[in-house]
Amino acid sequence: MFQLGKTIVSEDIIEKDFVCNLSACKGACCIDGDAGAPLEKSETDKLQEIYPKVKPLLRKESIQAIEEQGVFITTENGDFETPLIDGADCAYVIFDENKTALCAIEEAYNQGEIDWKKPVSCHLYPIRVKDYSEFSAVNYEKWHICSDACTLGKELQVPVYKFVKQALIRKFGEDWYHELEKLAENYK
Repeated sequence: MFQLGKTIVSEDIIEKDFVCNLSACKGACCIDGDAGAPLEKSETDKLQEIYPKVKPLLRKESIQAIEEQGVFITTENGDFETPLIDGADCAYVIFDENKTALCAIEEAYNQGEIDWKKPVSCHLYPIRVKDYSEFSAVNYEKWHICSDACTLGKELQVPVYKFVKQALIRKFGEDWYHELEKLAENYK
């Protein structure tokens, strides 16, 4: 671990390689697991705002889940997450012709309907950020469903921090990312 500003960063994001391989995993991270995508407080307002433009892209079971649970849920711990369909799929998941899970929010963004790509936790994946009162912990989350992404990342020699560059800049800013690059260069 090393400190970068008000973040404590795991060495794994420099040491491990990762490139999403959607053709292999079919977007399993959006349909497996037991919780929705973590949301920041500001993102709950954004979901309220964009939902009318995302709704036409959603499946009927997605719309039903969102109408029953809301555009986001609050957990027992007071954290915010995207709602799930029957405790499985993220409510914002849609599928392409190859049955690959895609994000309806990102699809609306790609179509120019909205100006917000998707929750930052999804954009950052496989990095997870945990905020504490004095700092944020920036960690690599290893999940067996991403083994093909690890293999592809190793093959292409792309470390995690480079794969999620735009998301890290979105979360922490360009100056922070440039400092991370310098640390990574010195680390090797």
